[in-house]
Amino acid sequence: HGNSLVKDITEAGGTALFLPCDVLDRPSLERCRDTVLKQYGRIDVLINAAGGNMPGATIPTDKTFFDMSTEDFKKVVDLNLLGTVLPTQVFAEDMATRKKGVIVNFSSESALRPLTRVVGYTSAKAAVQQFTKYMAVEMATKFGDGIRVNAIAPGYMATEMNSALLDPENPRYQQITERIPANRWGTGDDMKGACIFLASHASDYLGGAIIPVDGGYLVK
Repeated sequence: HGNSLVKDITEAGGTALFLPCDVLDRPSLERCRDTVLKQYGRIDVLINAAGGNMPGATIPTDKTFFDMSTEDFKKVVDLNLLGTVLPTQVFAEDMATRKKGVIVNFSSESALRPLTRVVGYTSAKAAVQQFTKYMAVEMATKFGDGIRVNAIAPGYMATEMNSALLDPENPRYQQITERIPANRWGTGDDMKGACIFLASHASDYLGGAIIPVDGGYLVK
């Protein structure tokens, strides 16, 4: 997928570099950072989009919180929270040196309105939201207002992670869709506008903002 994206960008007249890494492994992140700096000379924007869930950190209707796997809960928190903190430490150092840069974190609608069942994911994404607010203050006060930290909170997305729910015949799918004013689940393309806005000078006066991209789910 990464290489095909590089091809699309190159054919459109841009330049791109695909570097796979592990967001929970600092040496892996540092290798990627060093390669980017060597090729491009600076880091302007960091988008922390890694995340995910595990069945053991959810609570099905036939189980309770006491059945939850604390091991899976920890893995989910590590992936979503530490997987945002570590890349920020590694990649934002260049921004701090230059006193200029943008960080966009991916939180979740579940951080704003706790969603049923996904207790590990909800807890982790709520922490990402608070981390975003903390870092907005930290970076601006210590390195200047040229560094901005904000977040996007996607609603229900038609992604591989939610594949089990995407059957139109599934009562749960129908229940969720009825609560979305836009009457559809989101796609990756729906994230583009918010990402571009937060990465551009159009959002120069935003700090610690959490932007829901949810088809209106939050307000219904």
